[in-house]
Order: sequence, then structure tokens, then C-alpha cells
Amino acid sequence: MKMKKMLYVLVGCIGLALGAIGAVLPFLPTFPFLMLAAYCFARSSEKLHNWFVGTKLYKDNLEDFVAGKGMTRKVKIRIMVTVTILMAIGFIMMREVLVGRIVLGSVWLFHMVYFLFGVKTNTDKE
Repeated sequence: MKMKKMLYVLVGCIGLALGAIGAVLPFLPTFPFLMLAAYCFARSSEKLHNWFVGTKLYKDNLEDFVAGKGMTRKVKIRIMVTVTILMAIGFIMMREVLVGRIVLGSVWLFHMVYFLFGVKTNTDKE
């Protein structure tokens, strides 16, 4: 049983690290990795889980979503603006790489459609 918990801690830390990297790199998503971290920390260690759900990152971005309430309009807009800026930088830097631009454009479009139509907008906190 201890090995299973250690594996959850390891995967949770990897998810947290990838989520943090994804906040900077346009080709790596942030949200799913933070959700993975939350899932793994909840199953591995109460102390880690309590720490993670107490962070500002969790409270601002995941708390309402995990509770099934969706995200506030402000959070959704902030995520979409950040993704758009980062994708635009990558898109500009790939001016000679058509396939890269197509992939970035497709990933950007998926993000926009997902956050506009796939994530419920929570109007309770607005």
C-alpha cells in the first residue's frame, strides 16, 4: 500500500510540475495537469492534498470546477487570454514552419472551444 501512495505522490508532483510549465509554454496544457495533481494528492497524502487545495492556484482556478460549479467568467477569460498570448508568440516564432503553425492554431482553437462551450460558467461569484 505504501508503494501505491508513493506512486500517487510522484505522479501528482509530475502533474504539478507539468501544469506549472504549461502556464509558460503554449503547447502544454495547464488545467489537466493540475487536475491530475489534485486527484493524485487526494489519494496519496492528506497533508499534500490539504496543502494543494489551500494554494491560491487551486482556489482561483480549480475549486469551483472541482465542486461542479464551473469557472467564473473572469477565470475563463484569464485562461483564454493567457493561452492566446502564448500561442501567438509561438505562432509568430514559427513563421517558416507551416506544420507548427497549423498545430498551434488547432490547439488554440481547441482551447477556445473547450473553455467557451465545455466548461460551465459560474455566475454565483460574479
